[in-house]
Amino acid sequence: QVQLVESGGGLVQAGGSLRLSCTASGRTFSSSAWAWFRQAPGKEREFVAHISRRSSSTYYANSVKGRFAISRDNAQNTVYLHMNSLKPEDTAIYYCALDVYYSGSYYSLAEYEYWGQGTQVTVST
Repeated sequence: QVQLVESGGGLVQAGGSLRLSCTASGRTFSSSAWAWFRQAPGKEREFVAHISRRSSSTYYANSVKGRFAISRDNAQNTVYLHMNSLKPEDTAIYYCALDVYYSGSYYSLAEYEYWGQGTQVTVST
């Protein structure tokens, strides 16, 4: 059974940094793609970042481009989201997602077969 466990969320002041981690268990995921999504109160879950199977490609939402970076450690079955220059509008629950059967729609929730439980990120002014 595949499980994704996130960590690293918390409360940070605007302009600060956080690093989120998500570790998968249940199988080897070196051939899978990963992504991060987020959901703010009263809003739909939205795409944040994606990293391809071999880390050859990364994609970012315009709202986080230049501030966030996604990376992966295949030996640890872990994906990271490095968040810098955080803004209050980045406040949300952040979810990692795993894509085993990649079809190209990296920004779509439907692309991903497995999801973590979410970790809260709160950015204060």
